[in-house]
Amino acid sequence: MNAEPGRDCPLCPRLAAFRKANRKREPDWFNAPVPNFGPRDARLLIVGLAPGLKGANRTGRPFTGDFAGDLLYGTLLEFGFGKGKFEARIDDTLKLVDARIANAVRCVPPENKPTPAEIRTCNRFLAPTIAGMPRLAAIVALGRVAHDAVAQALNHKRAHIPFAHGSAHRAGERLMLFDSYHCSRYNTNTGVLTPTMFRAVFRSVRKYLDGKPEDRD
Repeated sequence: MNAEPGRDCPLCPRLAAFRKANRKREPDWFNAPVPNFGPRDARLLIVGLAPGLKGANRTGRPFTGDFAGDLLYGTLLEFGFGKGKFEARIDDTLKLVDARIANAVRCVPPENKPTPAEIRTCNRFLAPTIAGMPRLAAIVALGRVAHDAVAQALNHKRAHIPFAHGSAHRAGERLMLFDSYHCSRYNTNTGVLTPTMFRAVFRSVRKYLDGKPEDRD
């Protein structure tokens, strides 16, 4: 199954209608399902919720153009999962290193709130994204919705791998699932997530990957 929806994906009528309205209102924006970002052979996959209206929906790259990207990409650069400079635009010099980013829902939803049906529908793109990464060893789920979407994609019962910030679950023979609160402005402004808490998650991921022997043919 294709891991990338078409530009005019019709599977979620509400999101398609919102996309159409955004294209009319802001014709110079990306206004389409946002593709995965980063190399397919990366060992780390970060899964977010959905594109932000004025962030990824505008720029066409996950977590680019809104506050959440400042914290996420700054942290990835700090722990060696990126190189170059993040300048919140798609033509900056940022490159991901051994990391890839996807969203549970590819299209921007009204009020940043996808419905359960839309999350389930878009799993047909997340599941092959995960399955198509041959060296995948760690997933970071940003928030409960992303966590549950990953569990669905991996055919795990959520009760067996409950979401909790800072937790790590064995999700496969060679796969660990790490949880973090979403790096949204709301979570950071209210103190639900601090930069120190966020960095601690990626410190654990880096330690896990560095301690894991490279796969051999």
